[in-house]
Amino acid sequence: MNGFINKQSLNNLSKKYAITLDEQALERFDIYAWKLVSWNKKVNLTSIIEPEDIVVKHFVDSLTVFHALNIPKGSKVIDVGTGAGFPGLAMLIARPDLNLTLLDSTGKKLNVIADILTNIGLEAQLLHARAEVAATKEEYREQFDFVTARAVANLRELSEYCLPFIKEGGFFISMKASKAKEEIDGARKAIKILGGEIFSIKSFELEGAGERNIIITRKISQTSTKYPRPSAKIAKNPLI
Repeated sequence: MNGFINKQSLNNLSKKYAITLDEQALERFDIYAWKLVSWNKKVNLTSIIEPEDIVVKHFVDSLTVFHALNIPKGSKVIDVGTGAGFPGLAMLIARPDLNLTLLDSTGKKLNVIADILTNIGLEAQLLHARAEVAATKEEYREQFDFVTARAVANLRELSEYCLPFIKEGGFFISMKASKAKEEIDGARKAIKILGGEIFSIKSFELEGAGERNIIITRKISQTSTKYPRPSAKIAKNPLI
């Protein structure tokens, strides 16, 4: 299957954010888009199904992570609440050197990702779990260089789910659209309690998709074993 998306458009847009894709990556993105739309008829993955919208709002949007922060070769990355694989699987296609774990609580979505990985010839660990449970386990807690999350939850609550996964000196990358400032202001205390600090905020216009904000938190100390709490407690009694 060839030519589902406009690969030249993907390549050109990616270059605007200093991201270079080789022919193999472009072919893999083409297969990914086709599989995404095909699977979406059976499993609710995304409302974005037009090829050009997939290119901009899913693929290029995910790849802007590399525009916001240098991620060294071989870095250990976990994508929390990966859904249909954004940003994690898109990042892996651009950077197959990454040691990637894709976490989601919905098994059907991970089954889709497994099929896509097979078809594009890449490997990643698929973790079917709730983040607040996985983050308490020794094999995942404070084991990752980078944690990514795209459009998952409010930054204050999301930080409690994500920061326990990160090693000291590592980074949590939260991808938001508009109104990020309010979330950041409301999350600063929680982030500090969890052992992090806001490192940088990258705000820009994603061509054809509007405002984007990438909030980068650095892990400066270990997270107390009190966190993360069960999801009901996180929702009912947020860290403020």
